[in-house]
Amino acid sequence: MAARLARPKLLAGPTTPLLWVIIDESAIRRPLGGPATMAGQLRHVAELAENGLIILQVVPFSAGGHALQEGNMRIMAFADAPPLAYVEGPFASQLIDDPAMVAKCGMLYDLVRASALPREASLALVKAAAEEYAREQ
Repeated sequence: MAARLARPKLLAGPTTPLLWVIIDESAIRRPLGGPATMAGQLRHVAELAENGLIILQVVPFSAGGHALQEGNMRIMAFADAPPLAYVEGPFASQLIDDPAMVAKCGMLYDLVRASALPREASLALVKAAAEEYAREQ
């Protein structure tokens, strides 16, 4: 719990990482925790994007299926170490350090990013969804 509570401080610290987030529209449209929770969460994400603390893109339903819809992936690049990929699926997760596999993960990420809305359109979609949930309260 302490680690989770400390995470937001990483985005405001002196060594702020570049966090580029690509989310599927289903994460915005599938209500979890009720309208108030969804509105609050989406407003928070929008605020992070507006303040330049994250780069946010949304893969819209209109893009169809994509390579990462079955799980999550993180590509991590470091100044003093080789890149890593962390892949999460419904039944397992894996930290990948093999350079060839990390490169393949990077290619999948790039393909999904190419299907995502531009930053401004993504932010507008997230803000509109937050307001829709707020009206449901």
